[in-house]
Amino acid sequence: MMAAFHAGLRGGAVPPGLMARHEDELGRRFAIYRNNVAVSLGEALATRFPVIRRLVGEAFFAALARVYAEAEPPCSPVLAEWGEGFAGFLAGFPPVAELPYLPDVARIEYARGQAFHAADAAPVDPRALAAADPARVRLRLHPSLRMLRLAHPAVSIWARNQPDGADGPLATGPEVALILRDAGYDVPVWSLGAGDAALIEAMLTGAPLAEAAAMAATAEIGHAPTPLLSRLMQSGAVTGAEA
Repeated sequence: MMAAFHAGLRGGAVPPGLMARHEDELGRRFAIYRNNVAVSLGEALATRFPVIRRLVGEAFFAALARVYAEAEPPCSPVLAEWGEGFAGFLAGFPPVAELPYLPDVARIEYARGQAFHAADAAPVDPRALAAADPARVRLRLHPSLRMLRLAHPAVSIWARNQPDGADGPLATGPEVALILRDAGYDVPVWSLGAGDAALIEAMLTGAPLAEAAAMAATAEIGHAPTPLLSRLMQSGAVTGAEA
């Protein structure tokens, strides 16, 4: 019964067992219900991917959302969890082939949703770092933190399409995005250079701070870890220091 009902919502026949006062009203009433579900899913997807909607336009996004909902319907009643496959769907969707950066922008938007709903963790006491030996100390980063290596300047595109985004020349080529939920429950997106990206990756794998800094310096000559570490501390993104 449930399988038939789901198939009906995706455009199939009216499932058996449904009743209406007049038999000829059944199909019309179910069509209204089907449309309401499609509209609700489209609104949920637009809430999760507002920049994608702005880039393609509201009308196109509404049609796109219907196609995506049919291809990958939600598996959970928690619609905030839906959309994990949206970036991959966009990468294979011919009507947006001329916008190759869309999947990367979608990855940013989905990661922001994950970051917002990530577990809480208290920031580390700065005094725990003051006397720490960089050769031994390993920094633990907030559960919300995500780093994305992107093939396009998607961070710049995402930033330009924020309510306070400013027009200006876009970056060219790949970008690295760092996404986290900060102490004020905002979810910023930072663009990282090669050194900062290497530093984050090394810390995420459990490398001691000195080793992570050395890897960053190899990735970007002259790289200094202090500015990024200070920014992470101010955001509450460093949650532990273990020797």
